[in-house]
Amino acid sequence: MTQQMSPRKVEDPRHLRQALGRFATGVTVVTTCSPTGKLEGLTANSFSSVSLDPPLVLWSLQKRAPSLESFRSSGHFVVNVLGAHQHDHCQHFARPSQNKFQDVPHEIGLGGCPVLDDCIATFECSTHSIVEGGDHLIFIGRVERAVYRDGEPLIFSAGSFCVPSQFQQPETASEARTTGRSSFVQRECCS
Repeated sequence: MTQQMSPRKVEDPRHLRQALGRFATGVTVVTTCSPTGKLEGLTANSFSSVSLDPPLVLWSLQKRAPSLESFRSSGHFVVNVLGAHQHDHCQHFARPSQNKFQDVPHEIGLGGCPVLDDCIATFECSTHSIVEGGDHLIFIGRVERAVYRDGEPLIFSAGSFCVPSQFQQPETASEARTTGRSSFVQRECCS
């Protein structure tokens, strides 16, 4: 039996946040370098592709974020897609710090932006446009360089960090009787 859902008005921000949290996302650290040379970075799960031709991606940042002006004026940013083994980076870049990059291995990429070591993908972008969206600014970037490698992505869903598990194709009824097993989907999460 499926659980009945009672709709609530979207004016309840906590309810809306919990509902949005049911959409699983990858976890990224977005970095930039301000015109004065200050390196900035923050954890974001608002990353999405926009277009392949031209190559565009987007992410969003709260208007009250301390690093907003650096991202707005830089002209470049890097989206570092975290692997499951980089859970500590997610926590580290989610907290305020004077120098977030002091003990974090990285290289300097386009526009002086930090590119974190050992990510499963990085997208070095020039800022294409910035669009207002409620209490956030949406940064659309043109991908200038992209690198990727194999690895398990770090996933965030319903308030927990997760790793993917291979989906097993459902067996036909006759295959299940022959093998004596049932098919399943596994989800591994950690808090």
